[in-house]
Amino acid sequence: MKRTLYGEEHEAFRAVIRDFVTKEVTPHFPGWERERRTPRELFRKLGALGVMGFDIPEEYGGPGHTSFKYQAIIAEETAAQAVSFAHYTVTTSIVLPYLLDLATEEQKRRWLPGIATGDTVLCIAMTEPGTGSDLAGIRTTAKLSDDGSHYVLNGAKTFITGALNSELCVVAARTSPATPEDRRAGLSLLVVPTDSEGFGYGRQLEKIGLHARDTCELSFTDVRVPVENLLGEEGKGFSYLGRNLPRERLSIAVNAVAAATAAVGLARAYVAERTVFGKPVAAFQNTKFVLAECETEVTAAQALADRGVELDDAAELTPADAARIKLFCTEVAGRVIDKCLQLHGGYGYMLEYPIARLYADTRVNRIYGGTSEVMKTIIAKDMGL
Repeated sequence: MKRTLYGEEHEAFRAVIRDFVTKEVTPHFPGWERERRTPRELFRKLGALGVMGFDIPEEYGGPGHTSFKYQAIIAEETAAQAVSFAHYTVTTSIVLPYLLDLATEEQKRRWLPGIATGDTVLCIAMTEPGTGSDLAGIRTTAKLSDDGSHYVLNGAKTFITGALNSELCVVAARTSPATPEDRRAGLSLLVVPTDSEGFGYGRQLEKIGLHARDTCELSFTDVRVPVENLLGEEGKGFSYLGRNLPRERLSIAVNAVAAATAAVGLARAYVAERTVFGKPVAAFQNTKFVLAECETEVTAAQALADRGVELDDAAELTPADAARIKLFCTEVAGRVIDKCLQLHGGYGYMLEYPIARLYADTRVNRIYGGTSEVMKTIIAKDMGL
């Protein structure tokens, strides 16, 4: 089905990204996976390419307001080669919007230029050992000093993506106790330099997939955070965290569809070359039917994701629509990539084949950014149920 999302300027951008991925990422990616970490220098190269600071105003070194289509193209081109820019999307799609929406003029001057160049990379710390989707249960505390000059941050976080390669971490912490009437009250967002005294790295966690993207535990022991690093207003953190979830979920959906598209391409190429019982695997009716099903599902998911990008560009993407898009696209990707791996037979289980990497990396899409079950709850509530 012909897509209408992109114009000539987008395809020109795609060519640049494809060349960058081919030269700077794909040859090195297996080594990054073995090391369980992407070189910090990658983000400076992306900064030089001009893709670290989407939506950062020109006066701070960015390109100004930018369509999400460009980030979708990056997702498609990295997935096509079964690689990634590590936690790039965490910085650009998830954390940066918080700074653009909430930072004061002084904070923007202090942080945005470095983000645009790739000299400052971002991560966000919400999840705690006992708190996942229920953010109201956050126990990390940030107490204001007696002189009002700084907060003292104490607590622990887990499942934090990209912290080892980040200079700034947006931390969700409790600046005042919750109330019986509102468990969500009292949460605030603090921008914490990762080289702060008392900012500690715990275990680097071993995951099923996304091996080139570091994920670790964090601890805060009497970390002094200047009051000038409070993001937005004190006590309104919970509402801020919900504000950017539609974009985050759209980003996950777009990446999932890109991976599924790549999987169909890989399977199609493999079955055309692989011979069984004297003829190509592609000659069997079952192979044709499976790929036809996969292609149809991916086409439907792509249409939904493309519509989401258009809604995001128009500032009309609602939380419920983002939930629908994430739910459908990630579930489709899970089914399609599994079927495409099956068509590879035993080789599909070998990590030297890109389909295995896509299979392992895609599983988390139905968990982070809100599980599929949470998405169903949001959709049902929007239906009045």
